[in-house]
Amino acid sequence: MLLTIKDLSAWLNIKPSTLYLWAAQGKIPCQKIHGLIRFDREKVMEWLASFERTSPGNLPRELRVNASDLGRIIEAAKRDAYTPRHGETNQQRAQKEGR
Repeated sequence: MLLTIKDLSAWLNIKPSTLYLWAAQGKIPCQKIHGLIRFDREKVMEWLASFERTSPGNLPRELRVNASDLGRIIEAAKRDAYTPRHGETNQQRAQKEGR
């Protein structure tokens, strides 16, 4: 039995627009039948299983990040992403934070 965009969206908890994009880009296995996109459940399950094979344990040692490094990376990303308070410059904020 083939799944519709709506069926697969509910099953994977992914927005339909994302599935349309992935189908157009060839990122997810699908078929077009008279212009309608359909998904074979077995092929989707194989596609999902392919992601399990690339677990963090299989990454080269230099690409792994430990928990303390991850916390620092997240904090740095937040600092870089958030805008300064009204009237405060990035330099002033950096000085307050001890950077």
